[in-house]
Amino acid sequence: MASRRDGKRAAATTAKAVPASGPGAAAPAVFRVAIPSQLFSYTGTRSVTVEVAASEPRLADVFAALDRRYPGIGFRIIDEAGHVRPHMQVFVGHRVERNLAAPLAGGEEVMIVGALSGG
Repeated sequence: MASRRDGKRAAATTAKAVPASGPGAAAPAVFRVAIPSQLFSYTGTRSVTVEVAASEPRLADVFAALDRRYPGIGFRIIDEAGHVRPHMQVFVGHRVERNLAAPLAGGEEVMIVGALSGG
């Protein structure tokens, strides 16, 4: 469970991609996604779990599943040209990843970090 700013506890939620179908379909890969404070208004929590039914999941699939569950959040992370926005940093496990075509292993943690700035 994640703690919300108002002191209430919020359970991690699950966003599901289109389920695999047919005989021999692989089980969906599950990813935990850490959400930055700039995007709490979409999720209401610091961490969500998404399922991706792709046989070879990519970072783009994780963000697509996230956007299906929380409409509009994808546009805050990915720009019109299909790239991670410059003010966002994405970590997969302990590595920085900006390539949306990067293959992922089920169970990896994806952390989205928003830039902090001031003047």
